[in-house]
Amino acid sequence: MKLRNLLILAVVATVVGCKAPPPKMTDDTIVSSEVNGVTLTHRYAVSAPQEFTPVNASYRALYPGSIMSKPDFGGKVVSTLENGQTYTVLGQVENNWLAIAKEDKQEMLGYVPTRALVKSELYAQTLKKDRPRPRKAAKKTTCVAVDDASKACQNANSGTWIID
Repeated sequence: MKLRNLLILAVVATVVGCKAPPPKMTDDTIVSSEVNGVTLTHRYAVSAPQEFTPVNASYRALYPGSIMSKPDFGGKVVSTLENGQTYTVLGQVENNWLAIAKEDKQEMLGYVPTRALVKSELYAQTLKKDRPRPRKAAKKTTCVAVDDASKACQNANSGTWIID
């Protein structure tokens, strides 16, 4: 009886001293990183930047580009920008890229190149400048074969015919 109690006590002491294993990190696990004194909250799939300059401004997407896991084109695509959608730029990171979050949120989605976004107040003006301008119609020349070796063409400006 004493031996059985001693065995139970030994098993309980062993189990009590064990810690549960830490949770397994997946790409969707939320982690925090501190860069240049600023704490960034992001998914585990998105790497923390080496440098960070806070911006905290509202920007809009100019085109449906990729949101990357690292601030360069060598990272994985973690999401995509929606054309015209408003995002919060948390800060500027290395390689002149921007760390972005959803509008009015602080969880970093990933990184986009600077040219993919424009400040919200400049969005309409930027689109207007980027719009293709209509070209003047080319003046059409009317030509007619006169005989086998020559032709006559009408000048569109004056309406006169010129024989070649």
